[in-house]
This record gives sequence, C-alpha cells and structure tokens, in this order.
Amino acid sequence: MASLRDIRNRIGSVKNTRQITRAMKLVSSAKLNRATQAATSARPFQQALERTLKRVVAAGGEGLDHPLLRQPEVQAEVLVVIMTADRGLCGNFNAIINRNTQIEIDKLVAAGKNVRIVCYGKKGRQHFARRSYTIADAVIDLNPRNYPEIADALSVRLQRELAEDTFSEAYLAYNRYRSVLSQEPTFLQLLPMKLHDANQASAQTSGDDGGATEDFIFEPDASSLMARLLPMSLRTQLFQALLETQAGEQAKRMTAMDAATRNASDLISRLTLEYNRARQAAITKELIEIVSGAEAL
Repeated sequence: MASLRDIRNRIGSVKNTRQITRAMKLVSSAKLNRATQAATSARPFQQALERTLKRVVAAGGEGLDHPLLRQPEVQAEVLVVIMTADRGLCGNFNAIINRNTQIEIDKLVAAGKNVRIVCYGKKGRQHFARRSYTIADAVIDLNPRNYPEIADALSVRLQRELAEDTFSEAYLAYNRYRSVLSQEPTFLQLLPMKLHDANQASAQTSGDDGGATEDFIFEPDASSLMARLLPMSLRTQLFQALLETQAGEQAKRMTAMDAATRNASDLISRLTLEYNRARQAAITKELIEIVSGAEAL
C-alpha cells in the first residue's frame, strides 16, 4: 500500500492537472464561440456563390471554358492539401482526418498516381512524415487572423501549378464542422473544377412547383462572369475549410478538456477515499500498539 505522503502528493498533482484542463476548457470554449460564428457566417456567401455559378453554367451551356476547368496534360501527378491542427490535446480531431486522408491517398497510389502533400498544420505534417509520404510543403503555426491571406496565397499557388501542368488533380482534405460533437472528414476535388450539368443547374433554379426555369440576363456575358467567379469560388472553398478546421479543433479540445477535468475530479475522489482509509488504518494500528504496551506493563 502506498504511504500517506505518496497519496497526498498524488492528490496534489492531480489537482494541479485539473486546474490546467479546466483553464484549457474555458479558453477553448471562448475560442469556439468566435470560430463557430466565423464558420457559420461564411457559409451563406459560399452557398450563394455556388447558386450563382449554377445559373451561369445553365445559361452558358457547354461552350464555357476557363483555365480552372481545363484538364492538364500530365496524368499521374496528384496534389493533396490537408488541413489539421498545430497542437494536440483535442481528442481524435487530428487522427480522424489523418487516417481518412491516408486511406484516400493510398487509393490514389494504388491507381498509379504520384501523390504530393501540402500540409497546413503540424499534426498533418508529423503524421505523413513518419510514414514516408512525399510532403511538398508545410505551413505551420497558423493564426486565424491570417486565414484570408493564407487562402489567397494557396489559391494563387494552385492556379499557377495547374497552369504549369504540375498535377492532374488537386484535392482538399479537412474536417467539416457539423456541431460541437460532430466533425465530418472531407476529401474533395478542388482542381480541375467540376461544374454541375446545365440541366441539373436548371432544375435547381426552378420554382418549387416544378415550373419553368427563371430567365436571367447576365451582364457581362457568362464567360466573363465565369472568369471572375471561378477563382473566387476556389478561394472561398479554401477559406471556408480553414474556418471549419479551426471550429472543429476548438470543439474537440473543449470536449476533451471537459472529459479530462471530470476524470481528474473522479480520480481525486478515489484517492481521497484511499488516503482516509490509509490514515484510519495507521491510527488504528497506533492505538493497538499503545493498548498492547499498556497491557504489557
């Protein structure tokens, strides 16, 4: 049995740990409110942009052309952009996206593709570096205040590499924020962009009663609009993914620290009970020794 001093020291250590986890929970909760508000506030713009693109596609038909729609000549090169957290202590947030992305990359490799990875966040870089995957670049220590500039820089880089035929396809992997308890690992194709079929877009712009498609007049023409909307759509997707990643990370960290705080409280209760029992046993032993000594006299 552990000594009273050992148990007392362990109780003090667990109490200190509980203070840390409780503080981290409060910090993550405050950050989560800001991150969730930013992620949800940006969604309506992205959805409106997607609807506008569908309408332009429906009006332009099959004659639309843009560099972001062009299929590169190279066929075996694939670029994967993965967004994770820079820090741990956020439950299985990083493990989920890393594991899901690794499965998708292994499928591409099995299909004969040469996959290069661009990591945003330390945990993604560490995961794939340990497994000897090809990491083309890594951006770490991300600051949410710099997300607009980060999204702009990544969008420009992807457009330049597509124009230079350095990859045939570019994919984005991140955790899509659903709720505090739910983040959905997502692996989607960024480039070349895939536009919805004109008939599908027309159906989605129809009225609820199944009537005729609304007639839109575009100024300037559909091709000119696509030249502005497609790069904007790419940049918006990247920016939204960064916001969703930040919100998911803080949500997972808050729940993980809440669970750690509750576990620490339970452990303190058990150790306190053990300490009291050991202390009572020590007192009882001393009394027995005193009584036995008195009887011997």
